[in-house]
Amino acid sequence: MDHPTASPGLPAPGATTSHASPSVSATATRPTSPAESSPIRIPAKGPGVFTTAQATGRQVGTGGTVRRYRVEVEDGIALPAQQAAREISGILADPRGWTADGVDSFQLTSSGPYDFTVKIATPATVDAICGAAGLDTGGEVNCDVGKDVVVNLKRWVLGSPEFDGPLHGYHALIINHEVGHRLGHGHETCPGRGHPAPVMMQQIKGLKGCVANAWPYDGKGRYLSGPAVP
Repeated sequence: MDHPTASPGLPAPGATTSHASPSVSATATRPTSPAESSPIRIPAKGPGVFTTAQATGRQVGTGGTVRRYRVEVEDGIALPAQQAAREISGILADPRGWTADGVDSFQLTSSGPYDFTVKIATPATVDAICGAAGLDTGGEVNCDVGKDVVVNLKRWVLGSPEFDGPLHGYHALIINHEVGHRLGHGHETCPGRGHPAPVMMQQIKGLKGCVANAWPYDGKGRYLSGPAVP
């Protein structure tokens, strides 16, 4: 994915994007399953105020580094924060996710100390948050900056033309890619035609012969890597 990133110790790659008009709203559906058949409106701009999901979860993973996180959704979006938190916590708990490294664990929280926040926001709000750190998200993509993983509602609803799986799978790719940057992983590229695309590959820019993939590890606990991008 082409998310600009400003994680500590990592370069902040620029994003090549097509700009969306800030004055236009959209209503979109991507009905890949009955659960995904309800339209979610994509306002171009929101108030910049967020609702925190009042949800907590158990620690997932056996690694000794526990990363506590919370989930927030911008007001005015027809996506309940609780629903988003359930989906994101499920992604981070999946055995194919980052807990498979044996180092990192995650825990959803709504209060107390936390390590990062996953924010789902309108395109203009994403641009404002990411732009404050010098990143150009162009109304289209996500970023990882400061203590925030900032998810563009447009990508959350529409997915990517390069990802032909269910929308939940694309959500997993967004979260795993951005959280991967938090864990110190840089961008990777396709290791060879027909191989799973690394989750740290900017898959929205093209798969280069790889097959779209949302998970850093396979079902046998093997890291799905590719050559590092300079």
